[in-house]
Amino acid sequence: MNAQIAVLLGQDGISNGAIYALLALSIVLVFTVTRVLLIPQGEFVSYGALTMAAIQAGQPSAIVWLLALLCAGSAAVDVAQVLMRSERAPALRWAFAGKLLYPLVMIGLVYTLPLATLPMALQIALTLALLMPLGPLLYRLVFQPIADAPALVLLIVAIALHVSMVGVGLLVFGPGGASTTPLVDAMVEVGGVRIKGQTLCVIAVALVLIGALYLLSNRTLYGKALRAAAMNRMGARLMGISPVFAGKATFFLAALVGAMSGVLIAPMTAIYYDSGFIISLKGFIGSIIGGLVSYPIAALGAVAVGLIEAFSAFWASTYKEIIVFTLIIPVLLWLSLTSRRVEEDEA
Repeated sequence: MNAQIAVLLGQDGISNGAIYALLALSIVLVFTVTRVLLIPQGEFVSYGALTMAAIQAGQPSAIVWLLALLCAGSAAVDVAQVLMRSERAPALRWAFAGKLLYPLVMIGLVYTLPLATLPMALQIALTLALLMPLGPLLYRLVFQPIADAPALVLLIVAIALHVSMVGVGLLVFGPGGASTTPLVDAMVEVGGVRIKGQTLCVIAVALVLIGALYLLSNRTLYGKALRAAAMNRMGARLMGISPVFAGKATFFLAALVGAMSGVLIAPMTAIYYDSGFIISLKGFIGSIIGGLVSYPIAALGAVAVGLIEAFSAFWASTYKEIIVFTLIIPVLLWLSLTSRRVEEDEA
């Protein structure tokens, strides 16, 4: 291996690690607030990549019908909730109207706009507009009714949702893979080293999203509310912070991060309907390195996973995935040895 190869591998490792860092942060965020280990996070990645590819091909994505179906299901649940109450909540009526109008607007846009000739910024915006609502809708239909269930039950439901979303992805996008055009199709020379423009774009967008998540969680009232719900759900409820809002907000952010990650990674490799699971699993390793608690350590661990994956592909491509996933074993051993055990004193 010479210096030029090491630089190329480092570029790939850092760009992939940036994607894994985004996914790790979203997994940590969702877990700390809702206790849900978001196994389906990878499906947002594959949905984002394949939806963007369909839009660039000028084909109306069938994902809009999934959006309409989930909106209709959520609206029906809201109606049933209102009918079971003696009062009529205006907020629920507005939410019901929005859940009916939004998918109709998206269907109109998808089937009337010249998708293939739209500027790339509008194509990305349309992709995100189709996929971001899926997060809070899935929380409303799947996890909100069992929000107080044991963590093991939430994990089993998350796995079931992952399997269902993989099947839906096959139905909506088909078995074929797809890739998109690069966001930046250029090479930048820095100190005699040629760096792909797409790599710089991925790193820049990842840093912006990570910075935005940090500012949201530490500098805004809504972010502080999410942190309060993560630390003490009962205490947050007593202070007027809705755990339902916190859950929907975190799933919205997870859908945003997942869909944007799919848009970023699609120009670098072909994405299939089931590709997201392996990608998110590497982000999950980063979140485990952070103990499912620490955002900075999770991000650094995810970048390390990307670098190890890149150099393992050069030295032992056959065992690349084995090397990456074996990393989780010493981390779990270390966490089990250093974490304090809480004994339950029950008569």
